[in-house]
Amino acid sequence: MKCVIFDLDGTLADTSGDLIAAANACFRERGLGELLDPKADMLTAFHGGRAMLKLGYSRIGEVDEAQIDADFPNLLAHYRETIDVHTRLYPGTVDALDALRDAGYTLGICTNKPEALADLLLTKLGIRDRFASLVGADTLPVRKPDPVPLVAAIERAGGDLAKTVLVGDTETDVKTGDAVGVPVILVSFGPEGTGIARLTPDALLPDFGQLRKIVEVLIG
Repeated sequence: MKCVIFDLDGTLADTSGDLIAAANACFRERGLGELLDPKADMLTAFHGGRAMLKLGYSRIGEVDEAQIDADFPNLLAHYRETIDVHTRLYPGTVDALDALRDAGYTLGICTNKPEALADLLLTKLGIRDRFASLVGADTLPVRKPDPVPLVAAIERAGGDLAKTVLVGDTETDVKTGDAVGVPVILVSFGPEGTGIARLTPDALLPDFGQLRKIVEVLIG
């Protein structure tokens, strides 16, 4: 089957507010206050929990990797409890997913968010049933940009690697798709806006209303 695989954070939904809130909860517990700003640090949020912790600690001195390792499970626990307080799907997401399914595409998720958290968030956002596969950061021994999770997401969705496109928002997604010859569409409505074109993806997605048309151009 023709297949469309999606990243999650920064692609289907703006999750930055809840991610930054979880990191700030860790800093507050150490008596450091809130070291991250929900708007100014939005881009870092899409690079994961460790990146947020590292940025926060860098603002008060040298980064202690052992401290980051100790705080990371706590960050995940905070995040699980408040995973959908600020998070919102980007405009047109649901209609775009349904249009692709109605056109005969099978859909899947390949994310560097832990699988259980990704499953929880997709369920709370009301779109889990749209996806035939979900591969997270801990589903397999490797994660993006290693292409193995992408290939697994395609196979589990019943898709054909040669007829697949990946929709994402970062360089990690570009490297993942390039590794196996899968065309990559990057959203240009995230924190970087059209500046994301610097990564030279196969296509830019200005809004979800244009997704089906772009997918059809790339893989038919």
